[in-house]
Amino acid sequence: MNITGKTILITGGGSGIGFEIAKLLSDKGNKVIITGRTEAKLQTAVAQLSNVSYIAADVNNEADVDKIAERLAKEFGGLDILINNAGAASYYKLGDGSDNYAQAAEEIQTNYLAIIRITDKLLPLLRASKEAAIVNVSSIVAFAPGMTLPTYAASKAALHSYTRILRYTLAKTTGIKVFELMPPLVNTEFSAIIGGANGIPPLEVAQDLIDGFENDEYELHTGNTADLYQLYLQSPEQALNALNQGRE
Repeated sequence: MNITGKTILITGGGSGIGFEIAKLLSDKGNKVIITGRTEAKLQTAVAQLSNVSYIAADVNNEADVDKIAERLAKEFGGLDILINNAGAASYYKLGDGSDNYAQAAEEIQTNYLAIIRITDKLLPLLRASKEAAIVNVSSIVAFAPGMTLPTYAASKAALHSYTRILRYTLAKTTGIKVFELMPPLVNTEFSAIIGGANGIPPLEVAQDLIDGFENDEYELHTGNTADLYQLYLQSPEQALNALNQGRE
């Protein structure tokens, strides 16, 4: 698909993968809007980019999502591409005494339910676009859960399932394309607690998305996600063991 001259919203766009996607897309002549909960972080990000605006908002807050929809319609003239990038993760092992319910509830809300809500709210704007797309950023752990990210993995598996049926449904009823970006460990502030320094650069993930847009490749297995996916097709158990080596 063409990715020039579009109006694009990126949730969680103030740093990491979202920031790098914003940079690449703004460099291609698009009008980019980033969102996040921390206005100071958004201001710092926008100051480093060109043709990028921000809306301070929490995707978990329905009133904030309504505000995003209203501002996109009134101030930006609509929306062509929605990139659901905001996420939450907790680092722990099941049975270690942590409040697993509370951690899972936050992850499911941010990584899954919030994405369904904002997608629903913005679909009318996307339907009005001549060429529209939705991108959901999931993870390698949608294929094989990590024992130190157990409920994060569950939330991303739910997102993967939702993304597949959303793609199938919208292909039958609209021209809206649905992409899924599935990175492995990425070296970002978000992933620092889980050893993100050993991960791939966020720019690599962002470039894979640009390539996916240009080639209409809808499920993007970035970095070693591609290898794990092939192993998963052969044996889900082997993929599970491979992902968790050294984490016991």
